[in-house]
Amino acid sequence: MLNTLKNLPFFLQLVGLCGLWMMVPAVHALASEAFHQARTFFYAGLLTLILVSLVGIAISNQVQNRSGLRQLLGLLGAFTVLPLIMAVPFHEALRTTSFLNAYLEMVSSFTTTGATLFAPERLSDTLHLWRALVGWMGGLLMWIAAAAILAPLNLGGFEVTASAEPGGGEARVATMEGADPVTRLMRTSWRLIPVYFGLTLALWITLLVAGEAPLVAFSHAASTLATSGISPIGGVQSGAAGFVGEGLIFLFLLFSLSRLTFTNDPVPGAAADLRHDPEFRLGLLLVVLVPGFLILRHWAGAFEVDEVDDLFSAVRAAWGSMFTVLSFLSTTGFESADWAAARSWSGLDNPGIILLGLAMIGGGVATTAGGVKLLRVFALYLNGRREIERLVHPSSVGNARAVSRRIRRHGAFVAWVFFMLFAISLAAITVILGGFGVRFDAAIVLAPSALSTTGPLTDVALEAPIVLVELNAGAKLVYGAAMVLGRLETLAIIALLSPNLWRN
Repeated sequence: MLNTLKNLPFFLQLVGLCGLWMMVPAVHALASEAFHQARTFFYAGLLTLILVSLVGIAISNQVQNRSGLRQLLGLLGAFTVLPLIMAVPFHEALRTTSFLNAYLEMVSSFTTTGATLFAPERLSDTLHLWRALVGWMGGLLMWIAAAAILAPLNLGGFEVTASAEPGGGEARVATMEGADPVTRLMRTSWRLIPVYFGLTLALWITLLVAGEAPLVAFSHAASTLATSGISPIGGVQSGAAGFVGEGLIFLFLLFSLSRLTFTNDPVPGAAADLRHDPEFRLGLLLVVLVPGFLILRHWAGAFEVDEVDDLFSAVRAAWGSMFTVLSFLSTTGFESADWAAARSWSGLDNPGIILLGLAMIGGGVATTAGGVKLLRVFALYLNGRREIERLVHPSSVGNARAVSRRIRRHGAFVAWVFFMLFAISLAAITVILGGFGVRFDAAIVLAPSALSTTGPLTDVALEAPIVLVELNAGAKLVYGAAMVLGRLETLAIIALLSPNLWRN
């Protein structure tokens, strides 16, 4: 039985898991006596499993393409086609929205973007649970895919430290243990699923102990690990756990800054110690410096007015800034309850633009975070520092280690190419959204929110939130496509379009 499942195409395996996953909200709805929703999810899951079984039987005698590129194609299919299947029970259970809205909601959840078209009170607890589960599954899929699919192909940020060209790394790992793509995928799944599940369970339990309601605690725990920012109550600032809950989420958001926070399997060629990991150190530096910039501007003058009260306000503002900065840097998008105090202390008209910039930087390689990735930023920093040294001392010789030299040269070049592709994608999506009638200020926020998979930017980047449900059908489809592009990254899409890679 296991061998049969193992030999199924990667995309078909994901469809089957989606069908099984639908049974969870079915049981929840049944326990809540929401019988229509229970039947909807049960029948949708059952039909999905029957379809997978029939297709599996039909292709059981065919020789399957087991290449890494075929798995990458399955990953693309998962983020585009699977939301169609996920949207069926969501649409039938809600019954007051269009299928396009349901599809966009599922794309947003599965890509861990977290942008929502619906007010929290419009959805039932079961539908909130389904959104959280879909986001959690999407985060798990990217965690596994990063190590088992993207890393061997030198994609997803791994190209910065690799010596091979992006998309062409399969030959390099041919002699490695588990080099067969299917075997590698299975071994990686068995290694990472318990870690991901255990971390989610730990955060869920601690949030429950802190006083959060079960559904809210699970949604926030799942959203934190998946960096999706999905919440049934509009965000952690509305939760019952208060400061304790935010502190717990803050600690678990640190996992998004570096792969080394949850595994001892480092990025090839990178530091094997978290203390020396450039991604983690750069992420912590941003978490400290940006809040400092936001609150220190008015510190001196305000402190002289009322020393005690303003000291307390400054501490609240500092915490609100640190939590929100880390949240948007990890592309989660949660706001602290003290973010309003931080905005007041900053004295800036719209500090949400800073959060937009942080979201585009993103988190660590091989994590659930989106964005450009900290490792690429670090590679450009090394290259820039070396170029400045050469301007000052033209005859100087760099004293960096071999790994740093490779990142500074080859890695920086590839990172710069990615930055250019990201900028072109950003400009193209903005223009296309404008062509569909979206205001320029809204389009210039929607594009980075999709490409960085940080949906809550639509609520904080501008003075007034962007109402996604008011977009026309064309703009919604473009926004959904941008989410998929941001989740897989442009280099992965280009790798799939290259005939040479397919021939190899």
